Amino acid sequence: MKAIWNDTIIAESNNTIVIEGNHYFPHDSIKKEFYTSSDTHSICPWKGQAHYYTLDVNGKQNADAAWFYPEVSELATSIKNHVAFWKGVQVVE
Repeated sequence: MKAIWNDTIIAESNNTIVIEGNHYFPHDSIKKEFYTSSDTHSICPWKGQAHYYTLDVNGKQNADAAWFYPEVSELATSIKNHVAFWKGVQVVE
């Protein structure tokens, strides 16, 4: 699977995990040069606290377009340190 934003591959992996329709990419499969930590956080009742990244690709930013769970509940251990996307990021095979 590939995550693409602004015509650039920002993550690529054959080992994504699909939960609630979102592909979660292993943290080591993201291209870190395109990611900046955000101060945004949210809570999922069954996964835990999400942290966000802002994407910066070819001079354009996409605020909080990627999220991950550094600490997860026992129900979501499979996605610990995996990254998922929204806000116009395309996930394709």
